[in-house]
Amino acid sequence: MTTKKQNIAVIAVFLCMVFGMTIWTMVMPSREFSERENRALAQMPEPSVESCFSGKFEKDFETYLTDQFPMRDGWISAKTAIEKATFKTESKDIYFADDDYLIEAHSKSFTAPSANANIGYLKNFMETCVETYGKDHATAMVVPNAVDILRDHLPKYASPYDEEVYLQKVADAMPEGTWFDSGSVLREHKDIQLYYRTDHHWTTEAAYYVYAAWAEEKGLSPLALSDYKKKTLTDGFFGTVDAKVGGRNRSDTIHVYIPKKKEKYQVNYVAKNETADDIYQYDYLKTRDKYSVYFGGNQSLVEVKTDSKSKRKLLVVQDSYAHCFIPFTLHDFKEVDFVDLRYYSESLKEYMEKGDYTDVLFLYNAAGFAEDNSLIKLGN
Repeated sequence: MTTKKQNIAVIAVFLCMVFGMTIWTMVMPSREFSERENRALAQMPEPSVESCFSGKFEKDFETYLTDQFPMRDGWISAKTAIEKATFKTESKDIYFADDDYLIEAHSKSFTAPSANANIGYLKNFMETCVETYGKDHATAMVVPNAVDILRDHLPKYASPYDEEVYLQKVADAMPEGTWFDSGSVLREHKDIQLYYRTDHHWTTEAAYYVYAAWAEEKGLSPLALSDYKKKTLTDGFFGTVDAKVGGRNRSDTIHVYIPKKKEKYQVNYVAKNETADDIYQYDYLKTRDKYSVYFGGNQSLVEVKTDSKSKRKLLVVQDSYAHCFIPFTLHDFKEVDFVDLRYYSESLKEYMEKGDYTDVLFLYNAAGFAEDNSLIKLGN
C-alpha cells in the first residue's frame, strides 16, 4: 500500500510540474525581448486551419513554450553549473575552453545548404566589383572564428569542423587578387587577446592588426597603434556566447582606440533618419548589449563622412564583425558607408551605382557568412 501511495505521489508531482509549468507559461505575461540573449522572444502563435494541418502551429507553439518558460535564464544557468561540476567540456555546441573562454563549435554552420550557395553569390559579386573598380580596389575578407584560431585552447578531445577547409574553398572561388587572408594575420598576433571570452566577435585589437595589413596592401597609410589612445569602455561585458550557456563566467573588457589627432565625423543612420558626430553610442554601455557601442549595433545602412584628405570612398558589405574594424578605416577614406544585407531591403546594385565608390570591401565572420540566407541579395 505504501508503495502504491508513493507511486501515486510521484505521478502527481510529475503531472503538476508538466502541466503546472505549461499553465504558468500560458497565464504569465509574455516577454517580448531577452536582454541576456539580445534577441526577440517567440510570441503566442495564432492558430489557423492551414497552420495546424501543416504542423507550423505546433512547431511555433513549441518555440513559444521554450522561449517563455518560467525562470528560463535561471534554469539555463543551473544546467551549465551542473555540467561544469561534472567535468563536461561542451554544452549546446559551446566548448568550455582554457583560460575561461567559451568557444562556439559552429558544428552545423559549414554543412548548411547556404554555405556553398553563399560562395557562389560572393564569387559573382566580386567579379562584378572587379569589372567596376578593378581588382586592387575590391576585397573579400571572411574572418575565421575563435574555434579555428584558438584551437590550442579547446578541450583535449574536441574535434570541431575544420574551418580552414571551408575558407580555402571561398578563397579559391574568388577572382585573382581579391581575397585577403585575415587568418594569417591573426595567427601572427596570438600573443594578444584576439577574441572575447564570452562573445562571438573578435576584439578591437585583432581588427586593428587585420586592418593595418589590409590597408598597406591596398596602398593606404594606416595609423600606427601608437597614434591612437587606448580607452577602456567597460570591463563588465558578457556577450552572446555567455547568454547561451548562462552561469557565472569571466567578464570581458571592451577597448576602443581614439586617434590622438582629433578627427571629425558626420554619421548618417539612413533608416533611422538620424545623424551624429561620434561613431560610438555610449548609452549602450549601460545595457547588456555593450558591443552595440559601435555605431549602435546592427544597422541596415550607415554613411560616415570624414575630414580625411583622401579622395577614396569605401563601401563595406558586412556583418557585425566589421563594427570594430570600420573606425580604423575613417582615417584613410573621405567617406565610408556600410550595409548589412540582413536588414537592408533596397537594391544593393542600385545603391552602389549611385555611390561613386572607389573601393569595396566584403567583411564577414566565417560562420556568419556560411549561415546567412540574405547573401542572395548580393546580386540584386
